[in-house]
This record gives sequence, C-alpha cells and structure tokens, in this order.
Amino acid sequence: MTATTPVAPAPPAALSTAADLDPTLIAQIAAGRAVAIEPGLLAQVRRNCAQARAVLRRGLPVYGVNTGMGALSQVRLTEAEQLAHQRNLMQARATGGPPWLDAAEVRAIFAVRLRTFLSGDAGVSGQLCERLAQFLAAGIVPAVPRTGCGCAGEIIPLAHAFGPLAGIGQVLRSDGTCQPAADALHEHGLGTFALGPKEGIALLAGVPGVTGLSLLRQLAALALMARMEAAAALSIIAVRASRDPYQAACARGDDELGTVLGRLRQVVGELAEPGTLQAPVSFRVAGQVLAHVHRAAAAQAAVIGRALAGVTDSPAFLEGRFVGTAGFHGIGLAAGCDQLTAALAHAAEVSAARLHRLLDPSVTGLPAQLAARPGPDAGLVAVHKRAAGEVHALRRLATVTSVGLIETSGGQEDAQSFGWEAADTLRRAVQHADVITACEALGAYQAIALSGSPAPVGCRGLLTRLASIIGPINADRPFGADIQRLLETPWATPD
Repeated sequence: MTATTPVAPAPPAALSTAADLDPTLIAQIAAGRAVAIEPGLLAQVRRNCAQARAVLRRGLPVYGVNTGMGALSQVRLTEAEQLAHQRNLMQARATGGPPWLDAAEVRAIFAVRLRTFLSGDAGVSGQLCERLAQFLAAGIVPAVPRTGCGCAGEIIPLAHAFGPLAGIGQVLRSDGTCQPAADALHEHGLGTFALGPKEGIALLAGVPGVTGLSLLRQLAALALMARMEAAAALSIIAVRASRDPYQAACARGDDELGTVLGRLRQVVGELAEPGTLQAPVSFRVAGQVLAHVHRAAAAQAAVIGRALAGVTDSPAFLEGRFVGTAGFHGIGLAAGCDQLTAALAHAAEVSAARLHRLLDPSVTGLPAQLAARPGPDAGLVAVHKRAAGEVHALRRLATVTSVGLIETSGGQEDAQSFGWEAADTLRRAVQHADVITACEALGAYQAIALSGSPAPVGCRGLLTRLASIIGPINADRPFGADIQRLLETPWATPD
C-alpha cells in the first residue's frame, strides 16, 4: 500500500450492549467512526423508557421533569408547562462561547453520552439514542465551549452539545464558523426532534463531557510518554551516563519502574566506561520520573472506567423508581486530570534540566551549546530557552483545579469539581510538555551526532527516524522549524 492509497472508512461499530462503548471504541468514534445500535439493545432501551414514563405519569415530583431546577426545584410545573420544559432546559443554559471544542472532542462526548443512555439509567427513548448515532454518522459537530463551566455538573457545555439534537443552538462548519443547528438538520435530512419526558434534563446530566475529554487527554499523554522515554534515553547516551540507575535490581518492589527501566536499557545498552561516576540527577532519576507519569495515566484510566460503568445520571431510573444522585460531581475525573498534569509538569521540568546539561561542555565534553562552531554559531542555546518558556507556562497549570468552590444558583449549587477545566488544563499540559520533549530530543540528537561515537544498537532506529526529520545540523538555522516537525511526526513510534 502506498501513502496515497485511499483507506476505506471502518464500518459502523455494532452496539449490542452499552458496555461495547469502551475506551477503545470511544477513541475510534472520536476519530470518525460511526455506530449502529443493534435492534435487541434498542428494544431494551424502549422497554426501560416505557417503564420510566409509566412512573412519571403517577405525578410524583421528579426533579427537572415536573419541577423547576436548581434553586427553583420547589416549583411544581403544570402539565402545560411540562410539555415545553424539556426543550426550554436546553436554551437558557447555553451561555458559553468560543473557543469551541474540536470535532474529535465533541464526538467523544457524544459517544460517552450514548453509553450512559444505552445503560437505561436515564429512562430516555430509543429515538433519542438513534438521534445521537445519526449525528455521529453525519459528522455534525455542535459548537461546544472549551471553557466557562462554572456549574456543579456540566449543564452549560452540555446544553451547547445536545441542544442541536433538537435544532437548538449552533454547529460548526468545516471552516470553523458556526451555522444554526436547524439548518444543519435540514441539510442532512434530519427532521426536528421533539424531546420527550425527562429527555432534556437527561441530556444535561452526568459527566459525559469530562469523561470523554479525559479519555482523549489520557491517550495523548500515553503517546507523549513514548516520546519522553525516547528523548530521555538519547540524553543518557549523549552524556555517557553510568547505566547503574537503570539496572533491573534497582526496581525491586516496583513493577512499573521495572518496566520503564527495561525499556530504557533496551535503548541505551551497556557502557564500559561512563563519562563520570554519577551523571546529574536529572539523568539518574529518569526511570522514576517516567514511571510516576505512567502511574498517573493508569490511575486516570481507572477513574474513566468507573465513570463509564457507574451511575452518573440524575435523577436516575434505578430499580423501578427515580433516584436523585450525585453522579454529576466528577471529582475523581478532575483529580485524575490534576494528578496527570502535575506528573507531566515534573517530567517536563526534568527534561528541560537534562537539555541544559547537554549544552554544557563540562558535562558532555562536546562543543559549547552543541554548536558546530562555538562563537560564530550560537548552537542550541535558544532551543533550551524555548523549553524554559514552555516550563514556565506548564508550571502555572500544575495547580489543584477542584479547590476553590463558588456558590451559584442562590446557594443550591455550593460545590463544583471543575472537572471541565481540569480536563482542558491537562490538554494544555500535554501540549507544553510535548514541546519540551521535542527540544530535548533535538539537543540529544545533536549531541550524539557531535560525539562521533558509535550509537548503541538499541537507539539506531530512533536516530535514523530523527535524522529523516532533522537532518545534519552543521550551522545555525531557525530551529523552531525542526521543533515543529518533531511535534508533527510520530518519531518515537517504531517503523
């Protein structure tokens, strides 16, 4: 297959259970895959919806269905008011604005929302589930705000995300501009959808946004960790660091560390004569730092799994009755994002420290600043300054997002997790750490080239890939272009 051969899109994923929408499939949906709900699962959703609506007809108070919301939950709605209430819920809460989430992010949110609906907890109709699947198949992307979610759950961004299902709000065109959702429905041959009992509040409930966004951030962090490990290994080689800290015996009692050290050893190999008895700390602790990031990512994967399987709707239809829950408080997701952000920030700081040492002849024995001609050429000193700026930006992200409650809704909502903000903070942390990693990789690549020594067998493929992206550095040039190519090319991924 050549690079220009068109690849057929994957067929729609057939959903026979809600659990089919696992993290792997949600990531595929985010990347563009469609879904088809199997008839048996749709029948099950319809039966559950019929049971839920039978309970609603009894007239007992059900939050957000026959009552107001928030501080107005004590207000009972007349039958006439209830007819319009579910649609009205999607309108006044759409108070966000640009910047908007991108298509992959919105599709991930839709996939998670569909999973929660297919579980039966929301008591929604099969038609609403099918409408979610139709949006995914048609590639319709609602305009969902990236920031400004100061509510106890996610009602502001979710109003933007799911209002378009019923022709409310805006969707994004391919050029990033917005168009009325009703126009998009018409263009795709989709009629106006009338929200049934409880379907408006169901669309606003839970944490589908933070769950979907956290999943994408966690996958991005995993890809970044492969680059971080590769850059650290090249730096270890460049300074001829002692291989003692990477021996298997050093990981006793820590399987994660043992796995990371094993991968590092495969790349760096053995060294008969280290450049010094002990390399700077930033080199010696590479394994511990990287293992900590892996543990943070694994913890986030676990909390995502709990959010997908747990009860997040409120009120939820459980065991034949409606139950008010607190599933909208995604504190675990927020804390997981914060933990991974902090781990990446520490790893990026250590990476920038190694890069600074690579520029020092007393550490490497190489020309100052890794310049081909020190003096006439500045070398890579400004590459480290770019990394320093990224570290500064990253440090300001490594704060606890969920601390700092703000009362809203007349005191009815007096606690937030700020998970939406934590997920976006993690997104930016990954971006900054990626730049720092690219800077270190560029420095380590140049240091190894200047050394003239044979590279260990385990890193030769990696160096070949870097050479195809960077080429020889024989004089000063705009190194920002090299950094950008490293950001755009999966150089740490084996061929």
